[in-house]
Amino acid sequence: MATFFLIASCVAGIHPNARGENPVVFSRDILPILSENCFQCHGPDHKSREADLRLDTQEGALRKVDPVIVAGQSGQSELIERIISQDVDEVMPPPKSGKKLTQSQIDLLKRWIDQGAPWGKHWAFESPKAALPETIRDQSWPRNPIDQFILARLESENLGPSPEASKATLIRRVTLDLTGLPPTTAEVDAFLADPSPGAYEALVDRLLASPAYGERMATDWLDGARYADTNGYQNDFARTMWPWRDWLIHAFNDNQPFDQFVIDQIAGDLRPGATLAQKVATGFNRNNRTVTEAGSIDEEWRVENAVDRVETTSMVFMGLTLGCARCHDHKYDPISQREFYQFYGFFNSVNEKGVYTETRGNVPPLVRLYRPGEEERLKQLDDAIARAEQEEKAQKPDPAKPKQEKDKGETPLQKLRKEKAEFEKQILSTMVMEDLSTPRETFLLKRGRYEMPDQSQKLEPVVPACLPPMPADGPRNRLGLARWLVAPENPLTSRVAVNRFWQHHFGVGLVKTAENFGIQSELPSHPALLDWLAVEFIRSGWNTKAMHRLIVTSQTYRQSSTASPALLQRDPENRLLARGPHFRLNAEVVRDNALAIAGLLVQKLGGPSIRPYQPEGLWEELAGGAGEGPYVQDKGASLYRRGLYIYRKRTVPHPIMATFDAPSREICQVKRPRTNTPLQALELLNDVTYVEAARQFAQLMIDQGGPSPETRITYAYRRALARTPTAHELEILGKSLERYRQNYQSDPEAARKLIQHGESRVEANLDPAELAAYTAVAGVILNLDETVTLE
Repeated sequence: MATFFLIASCVAGIHPNARGENPVVFSRDILPILSENCFQCHGPDHKSREADLRLDTQEGALRKVDPVIVAGQSGQSELIERIISQDVDEVMPPPKSGKKLTQSQIDLLKRWIDQGAPWGKHWAFESPKAALPETIRDQSWPRNPIDQFILARLESENLGPSPEASKATLIRRVTLDLTGLPPTTAEVDAFLADPSPGAYEALVDRLLASPAYGERMATDWLDGARYADTNGYQNDFARTMWPWRDWLIHAFNDNQPFDQFVIDQIAGDLRPGATLAQKVATGFNRNNRTVTEAGSIDEEWRVENAVDRVETTSMVFMGLTLGCARCHDHKYDPISQREFYQFYGFFNSVNEKGVYTETRGNVPPLVRLYRPGEEERLKQLDDAIARAEQEEKAQKPDPAKPKQEKDKGETPLQKLRKEKAEFEKQILSTMVMEDLSTPRETFLLKRGRYEMPDQSQKLEPVVPACLPPMPADGPRNRLGLARWLVAPENPLTSRVAVNRFWQHHFGVGLVKTAENFGIQSELPSHPALLDWLAVEFIRSGWNTKAMHRLIVTSQTYRQSSTASPALLQRDPENRLLARGPHFRLNAEVVRDNALAIAGLLVQKLGGPSIRPYQPEGLWEELAGGAGEGPYVQDKGASLYRRGLYIYRKRTVPHPIMATFDAPSREICQVKRPRTNTPLQALELLNDVTYVEAARQFAQLMIDQGGPSPETRITYAYRRALARTPTAHELEILGKSLERYRQNYQSDPEAARKLIQHGESRVEANLDPAELAAYTAVAGVILNLDETVTLE
């Protein structure tokens, strides 16, 4: 049972209120219990409500007629009587629900009632407060306010922070974290040799200024935006949305203020005097799937597109699951079905169809992105067509004269029109948002069905009533919505954003349920810190780089990730943050890290998506080509570009991405799972990408690592892990190298096959058996847990 008490027990031992030490706080202690155990039958959804009892509102829970809660008297409250009843017909929750309150939860409810049953809002719907933490005993440890909040919590739990990680660990950690790439050996050496007090901060500033920073930050955002290179569904035709992806990378690198970043993506086209870049930014909400299958119903899929935008916008920016209110009132959050369709109204007037039958490529609305000379050439063709039309009109035969035989060849006008059509196919375009000049009428759809509009409920675009209202004089369109999202009084947007930043750096957010800040969310591990960060983010002018800098320069982030057995048992998920971050790299970074270590990575910013190595016949086997035919692998430098540029086919995700939990991007996803499977190790050892990387890495070991196995293995460790190997590691890998060498010397054909993987050059002057042996050792190093882990 996902209750607050169980969560709190895992996070911090026993919750203080279970021991009766502090006053009960409704939003923290009581609302999660009611939501988990009672709202299914006594919550916001009137259609599933039983006994005409609401426990999600103060008026319903503390009603005067036939009361179930008697404030100040838990012993006289029917709520408690029903919860502790032994009668299967009377006990609540009913046995068939599979829910049962713990004794600690029952005690909390009793104490709350005895204290007068004070009510309150869900914590995420209250405005964040920038309160400072309680006084801490160890004033020497904090480097910035983040550390004060963390240490205050640790001291309250009778715990202390971990020592600072080594400089070598820190440079690898923060470089992978901010850029998705490992530090070079030269960068490590320079950092280790710099004794200045501000060396680490200078390192962070350099990384934030790197173009690779924007690429790394964009990778996470692409998941939420459900970016891909194909339409999805059965046909899954190719589309061109990479210009939006490139806009995103530049927005992060340029440190565009987050409020403007949000407005551009939601409603850049509606800004006064909107620029081309602002229109391209609205591709955020054109990344949804597109139906091109014949026989599909246009209105059905137009509605689905609008619903997708509601779900994506609400989850990415507000951390809410509005989609749960499409067919009925939300089961847990105070959001009605009517409010869902009021929010839907913001996206109901996009100038698009629902179905583009057998249409390949992009579908309108579009903007063109002219390359040099293209716009001028198009104007020349238009002028030539206009002249040809005039000439043809002048040469039109007199109908009074005898009919002449028609010329069967193409006329000059036809040739020009054909030339223009072919030329226009070459002009780059991308899909954008654009509204109809006259908005569509919006109605509540019964049961969420497109063909069942309730004509009696015509709705205007409005935000949910549980949140602050939009300004009365503001526009009721996407621009008004976007401005409301980033208004200082909105309690969600800044909280959700800083929580995702924290998730990026520590592997899990202060709120673990990054996708859900509603009543079913996990409570923040450090509520005051979350609020302080949210307020600070707004105060900074929505400065994203400043927030990342604040987090990674904290002493909390700089802690060693090594944990004692006792600490691991007490806090296995590191929710108290008594140690530094430790989690597996995401799919793109696993690949980029290997390519960079091997010296293969090509760092070219932006451009069309790439098609690296992929098992032959995969598209045909899994999707019959899905409208594109066979997969055509790239050649040369494109094979070695960063993972975020890999072509994303929705129906057949690239296995090198899927194996390490990258989503298919069919729908919005703001948090990736992190699995640990044998398939991942098999991929690192056998996929051509990693075998080729191991061979190139081996060539570097031989060419640059010195004359002996020991110096070469040491070189490899410094390049891959930013540290030197231990004596034990040197011994194990040295013995392995000798064994591999003997095996390949006795089997030259196996050696030849191993080193021929991939298209990069094999150095002809190297002995194949020797290179194969070092390739095997390099493969082991690339497959180490430490290599694919941020620690």
